[in-house]
Amino acid sequence: QVQAVESGGGLVQAGGSLRLSCAASGRTFNNYAVGWFRQAPGEEREFVATISWNGAYKDYADSVKGRFTISRDNAKNMVNLQMNSLKPEDTAVYYCGADPSNPLLRAPYRRASSKYYYWGQGTQVTVSS
Repeated sequence: QVQAVESGGGLVQAGGSLRLSCAASGRTFNNYAVGWFRQAPGEEREFVATISWNGAYKDYADSVKGRFTISRDNAKNMVNLQMNSLKPEDTAVYYCGADPSNPLLRAPYRRASSKYYYWGQGTQVTVSS
């Protein structure tokens, strides 16, 4: 069974940093775009960041631009999300997924969670004020 495995979440004070990791279980995501999304209690799952298969193209939600950095290491089959200057409103469960249909992020739906698959169980990020 193909699935993403997220890790790296935790409890951090506002202004702190965390580094999330997304690994592929059961297959490689090296040919796919990979995105990070988050979901707070009672909220819809929202787009955070996405990266093309080769790492050349990236897209960020306005709310995290300048604070979060997405990267990938295909040799290790890993996608990371470095989160700096964290705010209480960043508190959520963070998920990663892979989109096989838009490897270079050229399609306008690159921020749509419905286009991503192989979701993992998520990792909890809690930012205290």
